[in-house]
Amino acid sequence: MDRDTIAQKDAREKMLRKFRDGALDILLGTQMVAKGHDFPRVTLVGVILADTTLTIPDFRSAERTFQLITQVLGRAGRDERPGRAIVQTFNPNHYAIKCATRHDFEGFFAAEKERRSVHGYPPFSRMALFRTTGRSVDDAYGAARRVREALERSAKQLKIKAEFVGPARAPIGRIKTRYRYQLLAKAPTAGNLVRLAEAALAGVGKLPGTAELRIDIDPQSMM
Repeated sequence: MDRDTIAQKDAREKMLRKFRDGALDILLGTQMVAKGHDFPRVTLVGVILADTTLTIPDFRSAERTFQLITQVLGRAGRDERPGRAIVQTFNPNHYAIKCATRHDFEGFFAAEKERRSVHGYPPFSRMALFRTTGRSVDDAYGAARRVREALERSAKQLKIKAEFVGPARAPIGRIKTRYRYQLLAKAPTAGNLVRLAEAALAGVGKLPGTAELRIDIDPQSMM
């Protein structure tokens, strides 16, 4: 079960119905099989490449890995018969994977809280994502550099304690004809970020060439 096999209308529901009724014995799928399904007959669940989401360049990658593994392991043993889960990973000692396989919510929370505190990630700060795009690398990167310089000037003028990371090529570096760069700003409050963004927009001036800028406060995706 993936986006290709359920592209047609009602294909997903038909497949799940067959699996639930016993017409299918094995269901192989992507992350979409992990959430919200109740299959009493399932006694074995396997997770392949459980650490894939750990490589996503996002401070929430460990949290999402923990969530995904916990959810998919919960598909086994939902009836009277006991369930078994097998997790394949290249990082068996990573705290997200160890805690998920043990259903250790408190242990994961403690480890993740400490990591985010050390690096100043939310909830110990608020973040904003500044993404520039352009039809050339020079336009996109040049705009990102100008945005960072404007942010630094604004933080100094407004006396706001802020930290900036980047600019760097976005994880998805190009979509269609537009190149993508981004930088992150971290500040104590969302209000600080809004003030910084407004001041930076006023001070950055006209962006070079084909460049465009988008700002996302508390971004849910870093891609």
